[in-house]
Amino acid sequence: MNIGIIGLGFVGLSLSSVLASKGHAVIGIDTDKKKCLEIRNGKSPIYEPDLEKTLKNALKKSLKISDNFSLIKNCDMIFVTVGTPQKINGEIELSMIKKAVKSIGKIIKITKKNPIIFIKSTVIPGTTKKIILPILEKESGKTADKEFGIISNPEFLQESNAIRDTKCPHVIILGGTNTKYMKRAKAFFSKMHHNVPIIITKYQTAEMIKYANNSFLATKISFINQLSNICQNIPDADVDDVASAIGLDPRIGKLFLSAGPGYGGSCLPKDMSALINFGGSVGADTAFLKAVKKTNDEQINSIISLMKKRLGSLSNKKITILGTAFKPNTDDIRDSKSIELIKKLLKNKVKISVYDPKALENTKRIFGNKIVYSKSLTSALDKSHAAIIMTQWKQFELISNKSLHNMKNKLIIDSRRMLAKKELDGEYYAIGIGEKR
Repeated sequence: MNIGIIGLGFVGLSLSSVLASKGHAVIGIDTDKKKCLEIRNGKSPIYEPDLEKTLKNALKKSLKISDNFSLIKNCDMIFVTVGTPQKINGEIELSMIKKAVKSIGKIIKITKKNPIIFIKSTVIPGTTKKIILPILEKESGKTADKEFGIISNPEFLQESNAIRDTKCPHVIILGGTNTKYMKRAKAFFSKMHHNVPIIITKYQTAEMIKYANNSFLATKISFINQLSNICQNIPDADVDDVASAIGLDPRIGKLFLSAGPGYGGSCLPKDMSALINFGGSVGADTAFLKAVKKTNDEQINSIISLMKKRLGSLSNKKITILGTAFKPNTDDIRDSKSIELIKKLLKNKVKISVYDPKALENTKRIFGNKIVYSKSLTSALDKSHAAIIMTQWKQFELISNKSLHNMKNKLIIDSRRMLAKKELDGEYYAIGIGEKR
């Protein structure tokens, strides 16, 4: 099978690497020439466990990387995985996907192939049918469902688990019309993923499933964070015990019940805002979704309030932020709560030191010389008035009294409760665990 992947970000690069490692002839296309060169040399532009190893294996087999769109002319299947970033008002930005499908349409016009175009990029319901399909037909001069297929195929990858999720998805969603192209798509995925449910539905429903999935995950996170705030005000209450207990109820499930500073990353915040915006545009009441978002937006304020309560004025005090990636095992800082916290602390004229095992370079791109970047945990804590654990990196479990020795004031605020069972000198506050009284 000849396969083209348009857009070599988190989704596209993972998909390209996995498909090529399975023996498919894959051409990965991206307009960023520097990125293409980096990938051709076997280096992933993003940190993701097992991605670079899978990429190198794929390059040895059948993966080709280029910025030349015309190379997809012999492809049987074309996956569109370009970004759909968020506008200031919450809408999604479609310029990249419009440009990509316009280029695909021009290639389809001159090829004898009848390819299937899969839209993996996250788009609001109606986008594939009302915007993408007309562009393809106009540019190609051909008719969808007859001379080419177009299918909405949302992805559900978790950052830090992208390769595993690409190889073993929990479900395959195929949105479109019941044509020969849909039958070919179902056969392709059935052969590649044995015993994985395949749901065939309409374009709009497939697009809605993606938003429903992410908004529900965001809801679970905001729910447990609200409980965390309550537990913190109850002597000896522990939100982790609450989460473990309710997670055993099969109607609830244990995943995404880990209380913390709020959800972040490239998907949940963007998709929640887009769904709220879209719901309003079609006349639906989105009060519940807005409440979920509001809970998430306010979570950082409770950490700052606790810090002010213990330190008084924050002006000119050195605060150490441990973890800037939005989750462990990634260097992604998009919509990271740590980044939001740093921005708010800078407004309070705080001197900030940060340490993250993987995300420092990305953090530098935002803050430049406004903050200090530490190469080790020890140097980050040196002469600090307080340390805030924001990301659940395994390295932070090693924090001990020795680690805190050179702090000016031994105040630890642990938003992940990683050190809750340790006996630490100084003041220790675990978000979601009530103080002993």
